[in-house]
Amino acid sequence: MNNITILPADTFIVVNKTITNDKDRKIISTLYQPIIGSLATSLYFTLWSDLDSQEIMSMSYTHHHLMANLKSKLDDIIEARKVLEAVGLLRTYFKKQEINNYIYELYSPLSPSDFLNHPILSTFLENNIGEKEYKKIIEYYKNINISLDEYKEITEVFSNIFECKSKDINNINDIKKSNINDIIIEKDFDFNLLLESIPKGIINIKSFNNDSKNLIINLSYIYNLDVKEMIPLVINSIKDNGIVDKNLLKKNVKNYYEFENKNKQLFLLYRKHPESLKTEGGLGARAKMIYIFENVTPYNFLKARNNGAKPASRDLNIIESLLTDFKLSPGVVNVLIDYTLKINDKKLNKNFLETIASHWKRLNIKTVEEAMLLCEKEHKKYDKEKVHTKKEEEKLPEWFDKNIEVKKVNKEEEDELKNILKEFM
Repeated sequence: MNNITILPADTFIVVNKTITNDKDRKIISTLYQPIIGSLATSLYFTLWSDLDSQEIMSMSYTHHHLMANLKSKLDDIIEARKVLEAVGLLRTYFKKQEINNYIYELYSPLSPSDFLNHPILSTFLENNIGEKEYKKIIEYYKNINISLDEYKEITEVFSNIFECKSKDINNINDIKKSNINDIIIEKDFDFNLLLESIPKGIINIKSFNNDSKNLIINLSYIYNLDVKEMIPLVINSIKDNGIVDKNLLKKNVKNYYEFENKNKQLFLLYRKHPESLKTEGGLGARAKMIYIFENVTPYNFLKARNNGAKPASRDLNIIESLLTDFKLSPGVVNVLIDYTLKINDKKLNKNFLETIASHWKRLNIKTVEEAMLLCEKEHKKYDKEKVHTKKEEEKLPEWFDKNIEVKKVNKEEEDELKNILKEFM
C-alpha cells in the first residue's frame, strides 16, 4: 500500500495494545501459522519478546535487530510484517526523519471460536492444512459437553454473599484489556445497488448493520462473487423479521459456489507457489520473470494478462483443472498460461493445455524453472515439425531468449523490476 523504503538503521518501538498470554501463543501457532507462515509467526513472537517486563512498550531498536534475531533478509521481514498486518495482529505507523522511526502495535489473535467461525480465516486455514487436519483442530478446541440432566444447580449469587453500600461510580479509562484488530478487505461492492434490488418491506434496514455488510463483503471476496451474484443469495437469507440470517447466508453462498464450480476446492486459483519450491532471487531479467511466476497467484496472473479484466469462467475452469486434476503447482501453471497465451494468439486452448499438463504430471514437474525449460524444449520439438514465420517467432515468451539470462540490469530497469508485481495485484 506504500513504497516506503526501510533501512536496517531505521528504528522502531513496539507498543502492546492488548493483554498477551500463553494461550495466545498456542492460538497463533495452531490457527494463524498455517496461513501466515513461520517467518511472520516468528516476527510476532520476536516483537512480543521485545516488550519491557510489564509488557507495555519496548525500548527503541533498529531493524538490524530483527534481521539478527530472525536470521532473515530485511525485505523478507517487511513482507512478514505486512502479513501480520493483513490478518489483524499488527498495526504499523511511520514517522519520517533523518533516521526513520516506526511504531508497531501488537494485537491479540482472535479466540478459537471467533477464528473458526470467521468466514475468511477459517476457509484459508482449511485450504492450507486440508480437511483432515482442519477437523482435528476443531476437535481440539471443542468444548467438553457434560450432561447436567440429573444435576441441580446450587451456585450462590453475588447479592447473597456481599453487602453493597451506595457510592459514586467512577469511569476508569485507559485500563489494559484484550484488543482484537479486524482484518480489512478492500473490495468494491455497491451496497446501494444491493439494497435497491431487494423488494421493499422485505428487509429491516436498521438491522443491516456493519456486521452484516462485513459478512457480505467477506463472502463475496472468498467466493469471488460480484454484487449481482450476491443479490439473490442475500434475499434468500432474509428471515420473516427482515433480518439477514448470517448462517443461512453463509450456507446459501457456499451452496451456490459449489453448484457453479462442481465442489472444487476454494482458493486454489488464489494460492501462490509453495515457499519450499521457490528459487533464490537474482537481478537478471530471467530471474525476475521467475520471481513473478512464483509470487503471483494464477488468478491474478491471468487477470493481468487479461489487461485487468475479470477472467472468463471458462478460462478459470481450465486453470482450476490444471491445479486440481493435474496437481500442478501455481507457479508452474503460470508458466503454462504465459506460454499458451503467447503462442495461441492470447487464447487458452483447453486440449493443448491438458496435453502438456498431463505430460508434466508424469514427469513430476514442480518448479518454475523446470516448467520454463520444458516449454523451451517443447517448442523446439514443435519447431522441427513446422517452419515458423518471423511474425510467429515474435509471439514467443520473452524468457525464451537465452540472452535474457545474462542480460545486465541498469539502475532504472532495476527500479522498474522492483515494482513489476503491481501489474498483477
